[in-house]
Amino acid sequence: MLLLVAAGAALVWANSPWSSTYGTVSNFAVGPESLHLHLSISTWAADGLLAIFFFVVGLELKREFVAGDLRDPARAALPIAAAIGGMIVPAAVYIGINLIAGHPENLAGWAVPIATDIAFALAVLAVLSTHLPAALRTFLLTLAVVDDLLAITVIAIFFTDHLSLGPLALALIPIGLFGVAVQRGVHHWWLLVPLAAVAWALVHASGVHATVAGVLLGFTVPVLGRHGRPTAELFEHTMRPVSAGFAVPIFAFFAAGVTVGGWSGLGASLLNPVTDGVIAGLVIGKPVGVLATAFLLAKFTHASLDEDLAWRDVLGVALLAGIGFTVSLLIGELAFGYGTAAGADVKIGVLAGSVIAGLLAAAVLLSRNAAYRRIHAKETADADHDGVPDIYEARKD
Repeated sequence: MLLLVAAGAALVWANSPWSSTYGTVSNFAVGPESLHLHLSISTWAADGLLAIFFFVVGLELKREFVAGDLRDPARAALPIAAAIGGMIVPAAVYIGINLIAGHPENLAGWAVPIATDIAFALAVLAVLSTHLPAALRTFLLTLAVVDDLLAITVIAIFFTDHLSLGPLALALIPIGLFGVAVQRGVHHWWLLVPLAAVAWALVHASGVHATVAGVLLGFTVPVLGRHGRPTAELFEHTMRPVSAGFAVPIFAFFAAGVTVGGWSGLGASLLNPVTDGVIAGLVIGKPVGVLATAFLLAKFTHASLDEDLAWRDVLGVALLAGIGFTVSLLIGELAFGYGTAAGADVKIGVLAGSVIAGLLAAAVLLSRNAAYRRIHAKETADADHDGVPDIYEARKD
């Protein structure tokens, strides 16, 4: 809800008579020039605040690889393959649409539809799921975590304009000290926050996108610390409200504000190959890539779907994976820059595609939820109120 409110407020402001003030606030620069950190507010939101979000992602990745579903290769094979397919097919759809339209200059945005917004997707599933199998959330979580890892890798490799090895090497020092501190059970904020800030500044200076620093710092936190304390989980509980309640909504506010230019401007944008490529990538490419890859792997290898799931359930999750939003908006800014015409088309495509994917997923998951509710009602029916479900009495007879 916070994300939707932030994005909605940005859209209203950017399309109001005071839209110029939105641009003024977004472009207002603050920070020390001597440290090359005299950045606009929108850049601080994308590079700085979003690093908090990626720190939480790093914690989730670490926990999944060490103690979660990604620890078991057999169980993780299908969602991992689905995540890879869900990256390749949307990128191919975007590239194909723009090449067919005769606009190869738009290919810089190929990575926009590859990402899944893990927070949004899990939130939608949580709202819709009253009787859906728990294995469905596990499948989505594993897929989204791997998806985030792939998106982070793409950001680090393909959206690094220049690489300065000196600052990058120096960044290993505060990251290492941060890791030693948390490994030894030192959790004082007055020590960890400055180390994290220095690591972030050095990664930013290296040319690698600064959010990668958040992921690296998250990786250093042990899943189980001293005396068996669930350290990663404790950090996640502490930082998640900051990430979901402040960092990501503020980023969304400055990333989603696009001046549409009325219905004619919206119509022109919806006919633009950048917008169409992003929408098609999220709404068609993502679910096709996820579902087809998982199905083919299950058909031709020993990998199998969880026995509690049906392929129609996976279709709902595959559609949910088309909710790009946070990471897609970030990649769009990295690909086309802030305030460009193509960047505005990306924003419209991401917002429209995510909404369409969410609505389609809701339709499928609500129907599946209703089916599982009927099954649950049948299995727990007790007409004579003797404490024994009718289905077991029938079997006994």
